[in-house]
Amino acid sequence: MIDDDGNFFSRLDRGDNAFQNRLRNAPRDDDLPMPNAPPLFQDEEETPLQQLIRHWTNERHAPDILPAEEDLLSRLLDHIRSQSETVQLLRSDPSSSEEEHFRIMLAQTEVERVKFVVRSYLRTRLFKIEKFARYIMTNPEVQRRLSESEVNHGRRFARLTDQHFYHSVLQSLPESQQTLDDQPPFVPSMVTEPDKMCAVFVHARQNCPPVRLPDGTALEMQKGHISLTPYSVVEQLVMRGEVELV
Repeated sequence: MIDDDGNFFSRLDRGDNAFQNRLRNAPRDDDLPMPNAPPLFQDEEETPLQQLIRHWTNERHAPDILPAEEDLLSRLLDHIRSQSETVQLLRSDPSSSEEEHFRIMLAQTEVERVKFVVRSYLRTRLFKIEKFARYIMTNPEVQRRLSESEVNHGRRFARLTDQHFYHSVLQSLPESQQTLDDQPPFVPSMVTEPDKMCAVFVHARQNCPPVRLPDGTALEMQKGHISLTPYSVVEQLVMRGEVELV
């Protein structure tokens, strides 16, 4: 039987032979007692997969782009390649029984589920990079949150967008109005920026220092506390990993 997400890679990554033996010698699913449902938020040390799911959830709920998790993604992708190769070897083994093939199918399903999270995490970041391309390219601090390939993609996308706007509209306007950077009074900016005042739900992973709300009052979140606040209030807490978005 395949373990929960947290133990998937740590238990499978023991070498091909050990992995095959565990698959072939694992007890039948119906011989095991039904485990109790785990709590929503656990205090145990996070596994790489649990860390990725947390960063994925944060990225999906945060209005701004968050720092890239390159090292974590690299480790998980190495695990995915290793386990996918092992599963393919087992599936091609003619000595495998029907029951063993069923267990292999479960292992492959878990691998595909991890790949889905990785793809969704990268697609979410790509969507934000393209949406805020010009904002990112004019903000060195935000660029430091991106990987080198993400910065290059954002730069190319911003350049192509500028060329499209110029050839479609801007070249027909007076010279003083042919740029996207001008900010006339009482006119919204033409550069799309993240709305950091949007409300988000945050869960405190530890006791957090007080933060100042827009009305001037202080909010002090204890471990396990869930609050609804503007993102700008908890932005630094999210960056430091003291809270997570839910």
